[in-house]
Amino acid sequence: MNRKKAVFIDRDGVINEVIMRNDKPSSPWFFEEFKIIDGAAIALEELKKIGFLNIIFTSQPDVARGNLSIIELEKMHKEIKEKLLIDEIKVCPHDDGDNCNCRKPKPGMLLEAAIEKNIDLGKSYVIGDTWKDVEAGKTVGCKTFLIRREYNKDYQRGYNFEVANLKEAVEIIKKLENL
Repeated sequence: MNRKKAVFIDRDGVINEVIMRNDKPSSPWFFEEFKIIDGAAIALEELKKIGFLNIIFTSQPDVARGNLSIIELEKMHKEIKEKLLIDEIKVCPHDDGDNCNCRKPKPGMLLEAAIEKNIDLGKSYVIGDTWKDVEAGKTVGCKTFLIRREYNKDYQRGYNFEVANLKEAVEIIKKLENL
């Protein structure tokens, strides 16, 4: 059976705007704070056209911390599913202390999706804005992209490609795939 290729996409900072709280990037806690980044829809359409599964993998520790309700999270994900070509949204609602396998940089969400969707991780990509996204992808053999942001300017190693946004990552993927 032919294994599929996927692009695993971090949510906050890649698909939607981050919220700065105390000078640190944070997930939106309320649907009213949630804003899809301009250009995300077109970039995801391009990936679908060239045969990739689009899978969001997102750590949402604010659920465990009590800052983000499941109801608000579900509203955000409903918005994503209505406006973007996404095949799956994998969520880790745990905090570091829970020591789960799905909390990035551990690759649990990627491994789970690979089994469920018959994905060849070695032919897949990870696009994120943190070292944890990159590390999860590297661990399972994906090529990795870091979207450069002001808040991650000190992170300088480990990823395969550095890009300004999701659109730029998609253009590189198309070149790598000879499309």
